[in-house]
Amino acid sequence: MNNIDKSVLDSYKSRYLSDKTNLAVAGAIAKVGFQDASVNNDILRKHDFVFSNETKRGLITNQKASGRCWMFSALNTARVDTMAALNVDTFEFSQNYTLFWDKLEKSNYFLDSIIATKDEEQGSRVIMHLLSDPVQDGGQWDMFSGILKKYGAVPKSAMPETFHSSNTRLLNNLLTKKLREYARDIRNSKETSVDALKALKEDRLYRIYNILTKALGEVPETFTYEYRDKDNNFHRISNITPVDFFNKYVGWDLDSKVSLINAPTSDKPYGKSYTVKYLGTIKEAKPIQYINVPIEALKAAAINAIKDGHPVWFGCDVGQFSLRDAGIMDLDAFNYDLTIGEDFSLNKAERLDYGESMLTHAMVFVGVDLDDDGNPIKWKVENSWGDKSGDKGIFSMSDAWFDQYNYQIMVDKKYVDAKWLKALDEPVVELEPWDPMGALAVY
Repeated sequence: MNNIDKSVLDSYKSRYLSDKTNLAVAGAIAKVGFQDASVNNDILRKHDFVFSNETKRGLITNQKASGRCWMFSALNTARVDTMAALNVDTFEFSQNYTLFWDKLEKSNYFLDSIIATKDEEQGSRVIMHLLSDPVQDGGQWDMFSGILKKYGAVPKSAMPETFHSSNTRLLNNLLTKKLREYARDIRNSKETSVDALKALKEDRLYRIYNILTKALGEVPETFTYEYRDKDNNFHRISNITPVDFFNKYVGWDLDSKVSLINAPTSDKPYGKSYTVKYLGTIKEAKPIQYINVPIEALKAAAINAIKDGHPVWFGCDVGQFSLRDAGIMDLDAFNYDLTIGEDFSLNKAERLDYGESMLTHAMVFVGVDLDDDGNPIKWKVENSWGDKSGDKGIFSMSDAWFDQYNYQIMVDKKYVDAKWLKALDEPVVELEPWDPMGALAVY
């Protein structure tokens, strides 16, 4: 094996200087950086933000300095049915309400997992994984489904935003410090009975509840909601529970919803369902479960739902080849082959295997542009980063980008080819906690 010595460095320098393009490009990169120097302005012509098929949607929302994208996108998907039920042009659910329950339930899930692994060595990979980020903002659809089923949902006015719902970093930091302390208390406890350890957990969980209530406010057990409909008629919904509100004004059968993923790695055959160990929010809820299908099946289900007027929750790797200000996700967004000097060669499976890509962000498909043969050209995306980026908060995704960086969707089972649904009746394959398909949408 050769070391980096002067002869090696001299050869590198000579090779670099022999290509005059390097000198020209280096000036631009020094001035504005690789990304701006690589932007392909021609890509703007491909994305006119006009789509052949669209669904209803509400006004653009803003998750601010929090990782609640999965909540915002799920509630933005649900609110379309609420808008129809209430006869209003737009509507927004309280993301603070679901944040409260997510933090409390994640804390409980974490402490239960610490009890279950009490006999593991302190330095084991499982313990290190559990302690790494016990109460982060991120999540996946199945985790949110459990929250909706147990706690329902409320209008934004019933539990408005607070400083820490919109700015979760310090709250997460404080909760994590305490949960790691409580994990120590459980692991160092001389108690051996499960009941005694659970009693210890209950005491510590109250302390988390205390912090959350101070930061996010008291959650409503019942509330009254007043509004005017499209015809300016006044309505009052009195003394309703969050669960009853969700059931009446969203009306989803959560058991009919299914998560489809596309993970083309050799260890995850298509047509099987998967779960991830130690991943969840509601301890007593049905475990996370998704079916791995070819990307064409993912697209077909999404198109079926959109054509039927239903937005589609999805999870992707949003930071890849994306123009955030323009709101464009396209494989040709940057000419890195010209500025770096070569293209990138990992395929989708290899990116998952080598840690180059995973699900990072959740949004909503609210439209698709189909060609004359019914094939998708680009996808209309509702984001939750406010209205300053994209087309007033709307993003445009090329179909080729969908192929490479979209990993998960949630749709009603009726939009999925029956041959894939058979996986739900077969044994579920358990993935390790650190598997890339256990990644959470958190941007």
